[in-house]
Amino acid sequence: MTSPTILITGCSSGIGYAAAHGLRARGWHVYAACRQELDCARLRDEGFDSPVLDYTDPDSIIGALADVLEHTGGTLDAVFNNGAHATPGAVEDLPTEALREIFEANFFGWHTLTRAVIPTMRAQGHGRIVQCSSVLGLVAQPWRGAYNATKFALEGLTDTLRLEMRGTGVHPILIEPGPVTSKIRTNSIPHFERWIDWENAARADEYESVLAQRLYGEKNGPDKFELPPEAVVKKLIHALESKKPRPRYYVTTPTYLAGFMRRILSTRMLDRVLDR
Repeated sequence: MTSPTILITGCSSGIGYAAAHGLRARGWHVYAACRQELDCARLRDEGFDSPVLDYTDPDSIIGALADVLEHTGGTLDAVFNNGAHATPGAVEDLPTEALREIFEANFFGWHTLTRAVIPTMRAQGHGRIVQCSSVLGLVAQPWRGAYNATKFALEGLTDTLRLEMRGTGVHPILIEPGPVTSKIRTNSIPHFERWIDWENAARADEYESVLAQRLYGEKNGPDKFELPPEAVVKKLIHALESKKPRPRYYVTTPTYLAGFMRRILSTRMLDRVLDR
């Protein structure tokens, strides 16, 4: 039997890196894509096929997929959209251009890759399109408006795609992690510094006492309920290998709580809980 094939994005670290190793150990042929050539070279040294795929560059997306399909003979069993970044800051201080930038990386690029792979999956009669969403696609949190918005958009688009792909053998699936060990907080700092003029903001005191401490604080340890990225990989394996995959998979206690509260609480009550 030939190995099943998957293209995973954002494999330089965190969830993508763990997924690449976890699935290869289970016999998958993993195409472990990264945004930068330096990270791709490192993964090639680890034995992966690693195309450069930058979600903000449509040519890069189409080119990476074309390289993968040429290597596989025109088939692909699954894609795991994973690479993303955050732009912390209050919504009132968030320039529209910053929203355009993060949507390009966290949403529009994902859609480009998803649309590009669907014809192949339709032709072969099967496929899994797994989207790494977030608990922040279920409930909003302050200071995370840009990231919240991309994940809420991803949830709605994927739910629609799932309905439209019924009967094709192609399964769009959402995975919704809460706090998972990764570099997303550190990687968000350049975006924060580029876009948020916090020192001149109406909430400058809160930026200094709350957000800056979270971004730059040396004593920041793991978040409460934080799990390693392998917890996501466990759900990913079920999404890829189960005959009847679930539409969505929760990862970490906060996601289960958020999903439960969103079903039973009024918006006002949910806001009070989240404010705490």
